Amino acid sequence: MPDVRDPEQPGRLLTIERDALIPLLRSRADEDFALPVAACPGWSVRAVLAHCSAALTRVVEKRFEEGVFSPATNDRDIAERDDWTNARIVDELERGLFEVGPVIARADGKLDGLALGEWVHAGDVREAFGEPGAYGGAGLPDALALLARITRERGHVPLHADLDDQDEPLRLGESGGERPPGRFIGDGPTLVRLYTGRPLDGAPGFELAGVEAKELNIFG
Repeated sequence: MPDVRDPEQPGRLLTIERDALIPLLRSRADEDFALPVAACPGWSVRAVLAHCSAALTRVVEKRFEEGVFSPATNDRDIAERDDWTNARIVDELERGLFEVGPVIARADGKLDGLALGEWVHAGDVREAFGEPGAYGGAGLPDALALLARITRERGHVPLHADLDDQDEPLRLGESGGERPPGRFIGDGPTLVRLYTGRPLDGAPGFELAGVEAKELNIFG
């Protein structure tokens, strides 16, 4: 039986993130935007934010030319904002996070992964700032539910995750019976790190059996 998609979930996740992230960004000094982002080698906080704001603007404006969201297009979007102030990038990001939800809701799931990616990049920024709660916070339940559904729809490697703060295991991926599911025991933010190829430095201990970490990466 296919998963029932909640069309409001991606937008809800981004609204939660907007309310947490934008005040944090407005509180930081300009030099903090030059900090490197470990999860995105070669990119600064500013570059990550420019990429995120540009992607949201593209979706809101329905600009999906050939090669959209490719590395080359991402680099071009960032370069186009080279002469912007940090405040202008944050303004565009805030506007995109506010406006994109209904657009994603109407896209029949085709853009749900973008919402998850934007949320993960917010965690990348928190990590660069040394802020607590990277890949966690109030949006984590929606992010995990979205991650689980996306991995099942893509037929990703199966995994049962026993999370520290959830009573019921989370089922990710789908094997069609061809492969027994792997098993993860740990917390939600660490699971997000594994599925998005983020560094595990400083993450609490976890157990992973029946599957290799590299197989979980949905961006790999």
